[in-house]
Amino acid sequence: MSPADAALPTKKRARALLLEAAARLFYAQGVGATGIDAITAEAGVAKKSLYNNFASKSALVAAYLEARHEEWLGLYQVRLDSAAGPKERVLATFDAYVDHANFAYDHGFRGCGLLNAAAELPAGSPGRVAVRRHKEEVEALLATHLGELLPGQDDRRVRLAGHLAFLLEGAMVRAGLDGGDARLLEGRMIAGQMLDELRALPRAAPSVCPGPDICPDHSGVQSLFWRRRCCGGPLERPPLLLRR
Repeated sequence: MSPADAALPTKKRARALLLEAAARLFYAQGVGATGIDAITAEAGVAKKSLYNNFASKSALVAAYLEARHEEWLGLYQVRLDSAAGPKERVLATFDAYVDHANFAYDHGFRGCGLLNAAAELPAGSPGRVAVRRHKEEVEALLATHLGELLPGQDDRRVRLAGHLAFLLEGAMVRAGLDGGDARLLEGRMIAGQMLDELRALPRAAPSVCPGPDICPDHSGVQSLFWRRRCCGGPLERPPLLLRR
């Protein structure tokens, strides 16, 4: 085994230690307030090890943001795998945020680590671009699963995904200020109510009634409403049961 091969596991271990230490300090203290010396001391490695693994502090911040998002995706996948239906698959995003809020943070829950970091970074910086991309990915996941509830309604599906994303991120910000998951649970409840109302909405009637042999509502009492709404015909005399 060459000296380079022998050193490889040690280098990987140093990188992991540095990234874990940076994640703890960035989340607890902020990106700007955390210096290189504090990170290497927390990781228990020499400062040289940091620059052997990361070209700069900015590179370390970028790695932290990616690791944080991958961590959330792992929580989301677990929730998605156990989701029982379309509604639960949409709400899996909220559940994963709740799970993230309930991690055992050393200095308490402070909200979304990605948004916290982005708030410190200058406009247009690679870090802010990465955070925006991650949040767009979350919104795209919502839109994908809403497609099961709104088949063939792409515009409506995308708009609703945006509304749910606003609700999710707003709940996360308030949860971070409160230091707990209560706002996220409330946001999940509101989202669930929105989805229940979505499923309870009457379906749109076709422009032409397909007739009693095809139309499932073209019979009994419902046929009167259906006939007036989709056939454009006159409202027939209601049965005696309805005239009482």
